Amino acid sequence: MKLHIQNNFTAELPADPSEINTPRQVEQACFSYVVPKQPSNPSLIHASVEVADFLGLSQEDILSEGFLNTFSGNTVYPGTKPYALSYAGHQFGNWAGQLGDGRAINLTEVVHENNTYTLQLKGAGPTPYSRTADGFAVLRSSIREHLCAEAMHYLGVPTTRSLSLMLSGDQVLRDVLYNGNPAYEKGAIVCRVAPSFIRFGSFELFASREDHVNLKLLADFTIKHHFSHIKGEDVEKYLAFFQEVTQTTLNMIVHWQRVGFVHGVMNTDNMSIHGITIDYGPYGWLEDYNSSWTPNTTDRQHKRYRFGNQPEIALWNLYQLANALYPLIQDAKPLEAILDAFSTDFEKEYLNMMQNKLGLQIKKEEDAVLIQSLTALLEKVETDMTIFFRNLSNVAKADTAITAFNTIKDAFYNEKDLNETILKDWHNWFEKYSIRINEETLSDSARKEQMNFVNPKYVLRNYMAQLCIDDADKGDYSLLNELFEMLKNPYDEQPNLQKWFAKRPDWARDKVGCSMLSCSS
Repeated sequence: MKLHIQNNFTAELPADPSEINTPRQVEQACFSYVVPKQPSNPSLIHASVEVADFLGLSQEDILSEGFLNTFSGNTVYPGTKPYALSYAGHQFGNWAGQLGDGRAINLTEVVHENNTYTLQLKGAGPTPYSRTADGFAVLRSSIREHLCAEAMHYLGVPTTRSLSLMLSGDQVLRDVLYNGNPAYEKGAIVCRVAPSFIRFGSFELFASREDHVNLKLLADFTIKHHFSHIKGEDVEKYLAFFQEVTQTTLNMIVHWQRVGFVHGVMNTDNMSIHGITIDYGPYGWLEDYNSSWTPNTTDRQHKRYRFGNQPEIALWNLYQLANALYPLIQDAKPLEAILDAFSTDFEKEYLNMMQNKLGLQIKKEEDAVLIQSLTALLEKVETDMTIFFRNLSNVAKADTAITAFNTIKDAFYNEKDLNETILKDWHNWFEKYSIRINEETLSDSARKEQMNFVNPKYVLRNYMAQLCIDDADKGDYSLLNELFEMLKNPYDEQPNLQKWFAKRPDWARDKVGCSMLSCSS
């Protein structure tokens, strides 16, 4: 196995002078060198051939001993020196101070076909940033991360990728519900891949400590290596960087809302400067369309990170990044102008996205009202978001309101909930929708094709991941392989997998791992 490595991050940025691997405050450093803990009996469960390919690795490499040893943390790849990143963050809106890679260890940077990627092991042991935790990960959370990162990519959502999923051979103690009942679970390690793992919180750490020397070093490094198209002098350069992070973050959130994805932990330390989805913890897809839903047990009371609030939280987090970059810019007005434009730009992009979901190619101002009345209706009784939008593409221009309604009624969890008033509202909405699609020039079949490009048929519902976890816990990975392959083509019909195009089963409504998850999930 041959990787083309480089170590720009560790070569150009300040290292923690101490290599003592105990939890502590790390000053004036972007990272700490740390060696992964050797697993007792590592084994490969699954690897993404596509991710391996863009790292320059073959199928043969995946099955090699070198691959197993490197991506389980058993051996350090020649010419590399693993490290954990130092960063801070706001967690659930509160300043948390130094956080850092508590259970992630960066192996190295890899260059292939003029692209640079950072390889990071999650669950490979403690670091100086582990605080009270052990730095390990369990099979349950690792399966969820591996499957979800790849599923998101194929949905067209900007994301970190996952190269491999390994068992460590060790047992890890976890309290799933934080209720004082810990139990041992199988340990696992995922290899995550991204352009870098630099976060909003990386800049917040130095700004909070008034360490403007290292703040500038980190900003200059980030722009030089990851935003090299940005030219100009210092202030101009930093503003262009912030503008781009704002735009890519906005695009990412529009995609989340499009597919019904809820991140669950939008802390500033979980926000990538690349505008990619990072840190898959207690995430979930909307089963029923409910803008107040969050998958995170920790957030159950305030629902800060609920589905409908994700755009506002993205903006709040961008304000924190702006505050962190302010010492380099020394002028609030241009930063405020970028932030002020976010909400307007988001509304515009969101409207465009929803018009596409409804098959409206000709954009009309009154579409906003049609969309608002639809989302209000979807909330009135339990309605499966994925099934509703996918089946909506089967509505034809010639259909009556009743025929159109019958086309989507499989999306309702309980048809008995549809009282006369709600039924009347639905028929009224479909009358308006019928008028609107009859103004479109596309034929029914062409419109259906366009809608099916943006409305997935298959998403990684929490109950599916849980079934996969239950099987994997018994050593059966066939469902993991089946779901992985299915999720590579989420917009295709895949008739042999039709059973997964279904509402959440009743048993999964309140089951742990299927409805709510904790931060350790």
